[in-house]
This record gives sequence, structure tokens and C-alpha cells, in this order.
Amino acid sequence: MTKTDSPQTEAKGQMPFRRHVFYLPGYDPFPPRRYRELYRKEAAAQLAVTGGTLRLAPKGAQGWTVSATLGTPVTAEIEVLVWSDIVQGSMDQGIAATYWQLFRTARTYIASGALARLMKLRKGPMIAALYPIAVLILQALIALAAGAAVGAGATALSHPALGLIAGLAAAYATLRWFRAQDHRIFAHYLMHDYAFTAALNGANSPALEARMAEFRARIAASLTEGADEVLVVGHSSGAHLAVSILADLLRADLLRDGLLRADLLRDDLLRDDLLRPDLLRADLPAAHPALGFLSLGQVIPMVSFLPDAHRLRADLAYLSTEDRITWVDVTAPGDGCAFALCDPVAVSGVAPPGKRWPLVLSAAFTQTLSPERWKALRWKFFRLHFQYLCAFDRPGDYDYFAITAGPLTLAQRFAHRQPSKSRIETPVNRYRDVA
Repeated sequence: MTKTDSPQTEAKGQMPFRRHVFYLPGYDPFPPRRYRELYRKEAAAQLAVTGGTLRLAPKGAQGWTVSATLGTPVTAEIEVLVWSDIVQGSMDQGIAATYWQLFRTARTYIASGALARLMKLRKGPMIAALYPIAVLILQALIALAAGAAVGAGATALSHPALGLIAGLAAAYATLRWFRAQDHRIFAHYLMHDYAFTAALNGANSPALEARMAEFRARIAASLTEGADEVLVVGHSSGAHLAVSILADLLRADLLRDGLLRADLLRDDLLRDDLLRPDLLRADLPAAHPALGFLSLGQVIPMVSFLPDAHRLRADLAYLSTEDRITWVDVTAPGDGCAFALCDPVAVSGVAPPGKRWPLVLSAAFTQTLSPERWKALRWKFFRLHFQYLCAFDRPGDYDYFAITAGPLTLAQRFAHRQPSKSRIETPVNRYRDVA
């Protein structure tokens, strides 16, 4: 029997600490089951190092429950906020459409100046962003060469017209073969990801905004369900969605209390959204549980540096001063897909007076993973981007399972933790307007 299968052992008469965790994935087409099984596997590996017991059981189609004793009994309900259907819809593109996305996305980042400014922060995520462009262009060149060779051979044997048809067919077949191998190469996947972000120059699509409103209402409802802590975890692209969801949730509470006037809100679109009756019911209760926000492997500058990311920049500035939430941002220099140790509020150029969040911390992969484990993962870039959700064989302050299934709130766990000394706070964003 593994530790994750063992029954919960509660101290006699001791009420377990209750937590509700909302996990917001990045640009990922996979179902919640994938995250549940990852949690099950990695929790067992982590507890083999740190000790304790943990039992996991599925709950519905989008989550699972955890009963754990990591010093103190804890029950946690973990719920995945699903937007994989929107991701899948954006990935349903033909080959020609993908190459059009390549051109349009490159133009957006280059013409806006965002690419040059992002390079000043971290080169790792920018290499990751340029990777699909380079690979897709290389694939196109190989396809053209294959088409030319087949076309020349067919022309020599028959007729130029037949040679042209054969060459085009060979080129297309080559591109289709490359696309079929994308589960190993990830060029099409990453291209769809960056194109999704750049499609509206940093603004959210109506479909995504509607889904975010649903998430906001669900989180608000959980604040009245008896939990000791409500914890929102945003990974990768999910981090910037969580910023806006939580900012709107807290603003709705201010609007209810009369602390904001509608004419002072940042634009007509947000004003209309906040005045919706269904959203006004989704505010904070008078006595609500601890509210925490854990952003992991964030890529917020990829959005906030774009011209029309007015909403996100305003949300970053607002959330950074809030005293009703604890925001901890965890990245690692070893994660080449994240903007490691970049304070997303500061580098976006929207840090207001009184800024208190996020607390920027490093997962320090080279220290929290043994040399053998680090060597095995060092060049597995996409796997490292998910390491935040996995076990560490030399865990430090950051332990995903202690945070989500342990007896301390996020605020308590990091109350005396100082931010990373190597964090980056230089405001390099060209676009700083929030209205």
C-alpha cells in the first residue's frame, strides 16, 4: 500500500483543516483527469521524501478530494477550472492557417516592439517563442525541397503539368507528416499557443471572458462553503487569467460596498461587466476564508507587453495592492518557458504606490532537485515547465503538496519569507496604459 492509498489518521477530536483549491491550467487541451493522475503520482513521490499520509479520490469530472495528514489532518477539494475546449477550438487549424498564424503573430510581436523588450527580461522564454517559428519555416523548406525533387522526377518521366501536381502533392504530404509528429516536436502546438495570445493584441476573446466570469462566480461561491482557505493556482498562461479573475472578484466586492463608483472604473466594457446582476452576487462574504493566489511558471509579460492588454495591466496594478489576498509567484531559472523571477507587475511598468504583491520566489531547481534528478530533466524543457506540480527530492520552501494539502494557509507558510534577491523588477514594457 502506497502512502497515497493509506487511510487518513485524524487526531482524536481534532477537526481537519479545510481547503478548496482551484487549479487553472495554461494553454492545454488535456482533460482534468490528466492533472488528477499527475497529482496522485507526484504526491506519492513527495511524501516518500517528506513523510505523512495522503488519500485521493475522484470527485466529478473536474476534480478530486484529498485527505491528508502532514502533521495535522487536512481535507482539500481540488477543482480544475476547465477551458481546454477553448484551447482545442483554437488548435483546430489547417496547415495553411497555422502558417498564417506564424506570420500574423510574428508581425504582432515585432511591430509592437514587444519582442525586443521581452528579450531584455529573459532569453529562455523568447527562445521558446521563436522555436515554433524556426521549426515551421524549416519544415516548409524541407517540404518545398521534397516537392521540387518529386516534381522534377515526374516532369522528366511524363509532363510538366503532372510534375507540378506531383510536386505539390509531395510538399503537402511532407507537411502533413510533420504535423502528425507534433506530439514529439510541439511546433504547431506552441504556434497555436502564441497565436492565441497575440490574436487580439493582448485582449481576451469574448468566449474566454465569458468562461472567466463563470470561474469567478465559482470561486466566489466557494468562499461561503466553509473552507478555511480558498487557494487559486494559476500555471503558465493560467496565471494571467487568474490575475484578472481575482481582480474582478475583489472589485465586485468594493462595488457592492460603495467604495468604487461606476464612472471611475477603467473603461465602459468593465463597468458594464461589473454592473451585471449575476456578477454583483459573486462578491466576498463579510467573513470569508483566507484567500490565496499561487502563480506558477508564469508567462504574464507575453500578454502584458502587447498594446491592447489594457485589462491585464489594470488587473496587475489593482491586485498588487490588495490586502484581502496573498499572492505568491514561484518560478525557476531552470524553466526556460517561464519569465523566471520577473515580477510581473513591476516589469509590466504598472507598479502603483503601495504595491505589496506578488512575493516573488524561486523554486531553485538546481538546489531542490538532486544532481542526478536535475541531470535527467535538464534538457526536457516542457517537463521542467510542469515541475512546479511535481515532487522534489530535496524540497525547500516550495512544496506543492504541502501548500495544497498541508495545514498552513499560503499567508502563514510564507509570512516571514523574503522575496528572491535575484528577482527582476525593471519596468521595460512600452505599453503601460490601463484605460
